[in-house]
Amino acid sequence: MDVLKDEILKKFGEHVKYLRTKSGLTQDEVVLNSSKITKGTVSDIENGKRNFAFTTLIDLAKGLNVSPKDLLNFKID
Repeated sequence: MDVLKDEILKKFGEHVKYLRTKSGLTQDEVVLNSSKITKGTVSDIENGKRNFAFTTLIDLAKGLNVSPKDLLNFKID
């Protein structure tokens, strides 16, 4: 992976974790709300270790009880 891609995934993961903790959700609760993603997937995304499909973004938004737009509302330096 190139540096820019790594940085984007890291920033996105930090944003996902922020939204999850702000909502008071655990990773397990995100998985239960979504029913299509695993705890490992959530963890990998939060840690910037996973690039994923658009459908996973939709499932993640559902699990976090936010819109996909809210997931994509983060800054890249």
